[in-house]
Amino acid sequence: MKAVIFDFDGTLADTLPVCFIAFKGVFKEFDNREVTTEEIIAMFGPSETGIIRENLRNSDYEKAIELYYEKYNDHHRTIVQNNEEINSLIHQLKTDGYKLGIVTGKARRSLDISLDCLGLKNVFDVIVTGDDVEFPKPHPEGINKALEQLSVSNKEAVFLGDSDADILAGKRANVYTIGVQWLPNYQTMEFKVQPDEVYSNINEFLPSLLVSKIKSI
Repeated sequence: MKAVIFDFDGTLADTLPVCFIAFKGVFKEFDNREVTTEEIIAMFGPSETGIIRENLRNSDYEKAIELYYEKYNDHHRTIVQNNEEINSLIHQLKTDGYKLGIVTGKARRSLDISLDCLGLKNVFDVIVTGDDVEFPKPHPEGINKALEQLSVSNKEAVFLGDSDADILAGKRANVYTIGVQWLPNYQTMEFKVQPDEVYSNINEFLPSLLVSKIKSI
């Protein structure tokens, strides 16, 4: 293994609650309707801008999108806490020489807000957002782009995510795919598509990766 590629929301950061707050605020403000967390999760796939354009009844999309980012930014620092275990994992992977990537359905703008708030800017070797692909997960386009930019083969990378779309995208890209349920909020309680491995504890992942690396030598 030469590269570790992560999904973001629910995998690297517990950002789902702030996403839900921002989306609920937009739908309430522009459509005057209450949407549930489950309804929002069902909309996931496209970036935030895509979700708003595809699901908002009010056609004033640009103002709605701006409100989403405003709410996302305003609530981020109070709701999304730094996770020391995640930070330690990323630091150790970097120290051990792994290339690191993010493949997320998030738009670049919201991801930049999160990375800045969490002190993770300039950490990853490649970032592919929902703005960078034509086809969102579960299509493998994003993962394939990341592999190409990292100059690694699909046999030299592992992809981690918290949703069925993540797992299916990883499978379709022919990378070793890991389901994670290690943050307080994640998308999939029970994976319909079976990952190669599932972790509910962050601290179990790195030792397993090291064992796999040793076996491959």
